[in-house]
This record gives sequence, structure tokens and C-alpha cells, in this order.
Amino acid sequence: MRIGLAFNQRPADVVIDRDGERRTTFEPLTDAYVEWDDEETIAAVRDALRVFGDVVPLEAVGDFAARLAAARVDFLFNMAEGALGPNREAHVPAIAEFLGVPYLGSDPLTLGLSLHKVRAKEVFRQRGIPTASFTWIESMDDLRVLANGQRYPVFLKPVWEGSSKGIAEANYVANAEAAQAQARYLLDTYRQPVLVEAFLPGEEFTVAILGNGREARALPIIRYRFEGLPAGALPIMGYEAKWKWDVPDSPLEILECPARIDHGLAARIRETSIAAYHALGCRDWGRVDVRLDTDGTVNVIEINPLPGIIPDPVANSCFPCAARAEGMSYDELIQSVTRIAWRRITGREIAPEPVAEVAT
Repeated sequence: MRIGLAFNQRPADVVIDRDGERRTTFEPLTDAYVEWDDEETIAAVRDALRVFGDVVPLEAVGDFAARLAAARVDFLFNMAEGALGPNREAHVPAIAEFLGVPYLGSDPLTLGLSLHKVRAKEVFRQRGIPTASFTWIESMDDLRVLANGQRYPVFLKPVWEGSSKGIAEANYVANAEAAQAQARYLLDTYRQPVLVEAFLPGEEFTVAILGNGREARALPIIRYRFEGLPAGALPIMGYEAKWKWDVPDSPLEILECPARIDHGLAARIRETSIAAYHALGCRDWGRVDVRLDTDGTVNVIEINPLPGIIPDPVANSCFPCAARAEGMSYDELIQSVTRIAWRRITGREIAPEPVAEVAT
């Protein structure tokens, strides 16, 4: 069997140290490529997939469509985030569908809806799934809505970014003047609409989900322990928490998995997360972020149909963390979701590649 691996690799940043020496680092100096994967993650996925056969690396840039067509793979493991635009996560699946290549994960419609925070919240609201009240700003001309009856505090977010890109502590605002100033900054910096969302003061959780239809199941729930953030930090998993404060030399202790919460709350979190997963049509796997409001209601923040899967436990990557709590190794996680996708596509089990006997 030939398996394609579609990915976007984060470019190395070049920095100059105090002695004037040039060195490279994969720690993001800006948020431009934080959604893309590092070399170690791509290699770990590749190695896990080799149990099924030959793995063909396919970086999702440039002439990707031609290279995918020429590769003649039987299945495409898609972990590519895409480069530009509100539909960037849908580009690889759309190309695969056009070429008739079976692939892992959600389809282009689901990926487009999930990345667009406003469209996703509109679906949740229509389906009766709790989500924080919201409006959105498409241009500077819309800033007046922030001074006309808007209740505060609110949290501002670029509408179609992921991996906490553009999600900074400064986005928490308590009055119209601050909201207008930060909204101007986000509109100018990210060149996209801005979500204006009621700030939920309760605890935050994330739920990794594997499977399709009635077989979709939640892995152990993760609770974010915000007391692990620096003193005085806003209790959110924003850009600072993910990419500035949580570093290999000084990792944060912020993920509690399984979450130590009562059975009733855990059941509500799982029920709400799986309902949101189905509402947007997610397939094979995905991660749902939820947060409690003042009444303890579970509200969906967003869905990640392309979940982060950094293998190093120190990196606090949530899906692998939940899988470890379930008793799965990293390789078992990657192989399990591949089997789930193959069953969905073919109705059959995928067989491991036979191991060649060594002559004695």
C-alpha cells in the first residue's frame, strides 16, 4: 500500500546570537507559521504510517496537485494546514477529491466552516449547541457596533486563524474605547474580519474525539489549569501561553488529563463536544474546545478538525496527551485514526504491511 503524507513544514527562523553567530530555530519568532508542523512531528507521523506500507511525503506547496497525481497513492494522510485565505485548510482535501484520492479527515466544507469562527458559531446556534453570544466586524466602518449597546467584557479574535494566532491577552477588553482600538489593530494586522465574543469566565476544557457517526467517542477530557500560567496572566490558552511561555526549557504544567471533575459535568462536556463535532460534519478525528459560563453551562468555543499532534509530551499538544491518558502510544494514535478513516472509505479493515523475513 502507498500512503501519501500531506503536510506544511514550518520554516526555520534565523536569529543572530550575542556573539554575532547565525543559528536557526523552530521556535516561532512571529505567528506567521505557527499553524504549520515542525520536522520532528512530520517525521513521527511518517514513521507511524510505515506499518501500512510505503509513505510518500508530499509538502502542500507549489505544484502539490501535480505531485499528488503523480504519486498514485492509495490513501492520503492529510495534516496540511494550508497557506492563505479562509479556505486554506480545505485546499488539500479539495485537490484530493478532484483527483479521486481517498484521504484522512473532514471534507472541504467542514474544514471551511470550522476555520471560520463566525460561520461555525452560526451553525452551533442553529443546532441548539451553546456558544457565547457574538457579533463580528468586517471593516473599520463597523467599529460603531462596539459602542452601541455592546455588553462588556468581550474577547476579540481574527475570524479565520488557528493555533491561537492573533489570540493575545490584549484582545480581552472591558469597554468600547479599548475594543475599538484592538479591533483596528486586528483588522489592519490580519486583514480579515474580527469576531467579538462575550467573555466566558468559567473553566476551559478540550475534548479529543475519534470516530464517525455513532462510533465517535471522546478520549479523556483535558482541563486547562490556568494557575500554571505566569502570575497575573489572563486565563486563556492564547498565543503567549502556547508559543511564548510554554517552551522546552521551561514547560508549563497546564494540562490536567483526565480532568478531575464530577461525572455530571464530564458527561455534559462529552455530550456537547460530540454534538458540535457532528453539527459541522467532522470525520475521523477532531478536537473541540469548550468553556463554562457563569451558570456552568458548557459552551463550544471552536472545533479543530485538523488537530495538533506534536509527539513530544513536553510540548503540551492536547490530542496526543488525551491519547496517552487513554493508553495509546503516539504510533497507535496515528495508526488508529488511519484505520478509522480506511473503514469509513472502504468498509474494510486496513492490513499492516507484511514484515519481510530475514534469511538466516
